[in-house]
Amino acid sequence: MDAHVKTRADAPAGFFAAEAAGLRWLAAAEGARIARVIDVADDRIAIERVAGARPAERAADAFGAALAATHSAGAAAFGSPPPGWEGDIFIGRRSQPARPTATWGAFYARQRVEPFVPLAVEAGNLSASGAEIVRRVCGLIAEGAFDDEEPPARLHGDLWTGNVLWSPEGVVLIDPAAHGGHRETDLAMLALFGCPFLERILAAYDRSRPLRAGWRERVPLHQLHPLAVHAAGPGPSYGRALVEAAEQTLALV
Repeated sequence: MDAHVKTRADAPAGFFAAEAAGLRWLAAAEGARIARVIDVADDRIAIERVAGARPAERAADAFGAALAATHSAGAAAFGSPPPGWEGDIFIGRRSQPARPTATWGAFYARQRVEPFVPLAVEAGNLSASGAEIVRRVCGLIAEGAFDDEEPPARLHGDLWTGNVLWSPEGVVLIDPAAHGGHRETDLAMLALFGCPFLERILAAYDRSRPLRAGWRERVPLHQLHPLAVHAAGPGPSYGRALVEAAEQTLALV
């Protein structure tokens, strides 16, 4: 099998092992196609090389239904890492907690949004007043303002368009930050930077596993995490977007 090899000489302990565990866990769901792990070591991972193809409507429809199946495979708890993996997982180059939690809101606020707020402030991308707004909405989320009857879903966890590869055989997913979470979070991240045939993907998903009423209005809630991650690094525009999403979320309460 032709391999694509990623290397990082300064990789923190478990960086590639966590990725490999996530890829294997997602593949075990037998839903969305996941790039196969060929080999993994402390400083590298080898996965199957995916041939490129133009995005297509039929592939988008199939991906939407397959992603619903992946989510439906479930997880042990909100915040749980892939089985066999303990400790933090990684989104891009940043670590983030992966501790099983009884409720989604407590997990999401404390482990996915709040850890990145001081980093965004330190980077100069989030003002003190903006940070206060984000912390206020995190308090409401942690208290259960948006908890529902949804069981923990098996999430990709970093489902932006760059990790969605279009191949002759359909969509293949790479580079996860896999964990147990809310299925709307994957869908909101997929929308954040745009994705070819996004509406077809979402429609096919909804046909396969109908989404709860109001899911579109909750997109800003579920985008708080990726916006916080980006506000901790690249630039001030993400800090502004994070505060805007926090304000939109507050308006839902």
